[in-house]
Amino acid sequence: MKKYLVIPLLAMYVASFAQNTSYNLNFEKTDNDLPVSWDIFGDGKAKVFADTAEKQEGKFAAAIESDESEGFEALSFTLPENYAGKKITLSGYIKTENVTDGFAGLWMRIDPQIAFDNMQNRGIKGTTPWTKYEITLTMSPENSKKIVLGALLSGKGKMWVDNLKVSIDGKDIKNAKVFEKKVTVIDTDKEFDNSSKINNINLDQNNISNLKNLGLIWGYLKYYHPNIAAGKYNWDYELFRILPKINGVSATERDQVLANWINGLGTFQTEKAPSQNEKDIKMKPDLDWITNSGFSKDLEEKLLQLKEARRPKVNHYVDFVSGVKNPDFKNEKAYENMIFPDEGFRLLALYRYWNMIQYYFPYKNLIDEDWKGVLQEFIQTFLNAKNETEYTLASLEIIARIHDTHAGIWGNNKVLEKYFGEKYPPVKVIFAENQLIVNDFYNDSLSKEGGLQKGDAITGINGESVENIIKNRLKYTPASNYPTQLRNIAYNILKSNSGKIELTISRNGNTEAKTIKTYTSKELNYKKQEKEFFKMLDNNVAYVYMGSVDSKKLDEVFGQIKNTKGLVIDFRNYPSDFVTVKMGKLLKQNSTEFVKFTNTDNSQPGLFTFTSSQKIPGSGNNYYKGKIAILINEITQSSAEYHTMAFRTAPNSKVFGSITAGADGNVSDIVLPGNISTMISGIGVYYPDGTETQRIGIVPDVEVKPTVDGIKNNRDEVLEKAVDWIEE
Repeated sequence: MKKYLVIPLLAMYVASFAQNTSYNLNFEKTDNDLPVSWDIFGDGKAKVFADTAEKQEGKFAAAIESDESEGFEALSFTLPENYAGKKITLSGYIKTENVTDGFAGLWMRIDPQIAFDNMQNRGIKGTTPWTKYEITLTMSPENSKKIVLGALLSGKGKMWVDNLKVSIDGKDIKNAKVFEKKVTVIDTDKEFDNSSKINNINLDQNNISNLKNLGLIWGYLKYYHPNIAAGKYNWDYELFRILPKINGVSATERDQVLANWINGLGTFQTEKAPSQNEKDIKMKPDLDWITNSGFSKDLEEKLLQLKEARRPKVNHYVDFVSGVKNPDFKNEKAYENMIFPDEGFRLLALYRYWNMIQYYFPYKNLIDEDWKGVLQEFIQTFLNAKNETEYTLASLEIIARIHDTHAGIWGNNKVLEKYFGEKYPPVKVIFAENQLIVNDFYNDSLSKEGGLQKGDAITGINGESVENIIKNRLKYTPASNYPTQLRNIAYNILKSNSGKIELTISRNGNTEAKTIKTYTSKELNYKKQEKEFFKMLDNNVAYVYMGSVDSKKLDEVFGQIKNTKGLVIDFRNYPSDFVTVKMGKLLKQNSTEFVKFTNTDNSQPGLFTFTSSQKIPGSGNNYYKGKIAILINEITQSSAEYHTMAFRTAPNSKVFGSITAGADGNVSDIVLPGNISTMISGIGVYYPDGTETQRIGIVPDVEVKPTVDGIKNNRDEVLEKAVDWIEE
């Protein structure tokens, strides 16, 4: 399930452990009407100041005030040290006044990409009195580079914040123990910090075979050799040391070099792997290449011996998230200062990503092709990249090959923004009835200039057919299935770096040419309409929109709807709260199984085994007794799919719509050289009988898709079909 959406600049704001030990968490120290030791950043034009008129305690509170709906402003404080501990809590008091088009809240982030919370899923809106709020994050002191915290206002309105406190495992920050990181061999290995010193790699067929086999063995050693798992080697830099020795040599020489390399990594103990019940195994490690690659007997034996090595539970490069067991690829460097990595670092990016998928992707068995063949194919693609754009696209293309909607290149990648276009026309489009259809507008006044109407079919863009654009975009569009690829293509198919785009449209059987202006997101001034969680439809039918679900309101809402004829649960969005159990149990009388998972561990990377099935409890005779219609489509993803799996176990339920995004399971972050950020679904999610959900998605009981006629007439045909069933 996807972790969070972040305000971009909040996630990108850079700081380091500060030297200033003056915490000033109560804002009592000010200078020029601003709190001392605090930074201000954001993309809005809000005023930030120390307020004497309104405060929770003392003489001052910090205030943020904005009269713009777009953008955000944030106060930021970087803790002066890295601290030992398991949990860090930020608490404080907030008061708000007329907050709209966004939210107010506290925020805290542990870098690099360790933990983050900005209260976005429970943000403070409207006018509220002084109220205490808390954020708690799980710490990872050995991997932390900085801890940053503060308060933010997104959208319009005013907020005050005061009396902040930070505690580590319940102790005030001033009494917390500073973490003393042990200096390791990896920390002191600086030889390739600025360059791999590798260029002009030979790309004849013999050497491509050498490079493929090096990638296989380098990754296998990374995750299977106990001494590398223990962090005794900077494995990125060891690649740059071994690579020149196999570049252009014969297979015999290569195998001798690699056998000697393994010898030099030190001895290790072996043990027999524990036996597994075959019915509990979903996927076995793909290690047949060790014996079928034609390696020398000496090299093959050394590789086979590693299968039974006694490995530490925690690998220096990968751990597992507590409780969930999805991989945490810690200690992987992003090399963010390398705008366009050199040949060695580009090869490192390929090897790193490919081996993460090889050993830790729970859905590797669903990749449509031999993953080892993909490694060989992309060696030339990565090494032949001539600039930052080609390297980023090569990364995006291999990411797309795993067919995971959670994958992609995230974090407002500037290269891709420029490649696809930084401006938008004021129209929204979707694919309906195999056509690209105008279905809404970002800005009504701007949209009138172009003369487009809902239901218009766009057949060409800047002289190129939509069909051809789709064909060319598919390889750069990571998604679990084709409908979700089309969903993602629709998001950016009209983007441009030009001030206008030329469209060919079909309307009522006639073909027309349209010139449409494009705008920056700020110029569009798009305000996403917030929807209420609960409302009553006609004929005693209740409706809940899960994009606004609030667990605190469930008892009240279900008290109001208990005698209704039916309930529509709309998952054509991303749930704003995780209510699988709390809401799920209200829908049925008895406990039922609805899901089971797979995961791997560091004892045998690549061996994925099933967990026991998970249950949703029932509510006895107090359960909701009306019909339950669940609405889904290609936007239904991750947490929304997980909730649907749980809720459809209710006896009176039926699912309406179209297949979902097919990407379930907590995500694991991945960074590649050049600061490329991506993710994978980190655990396998299955129905209790082992039926797949990944790629397939949630299959509706009744398939209903939007039609062009329905879009023209502002009809929600999926909702209509569900209500008809309830009223039968």
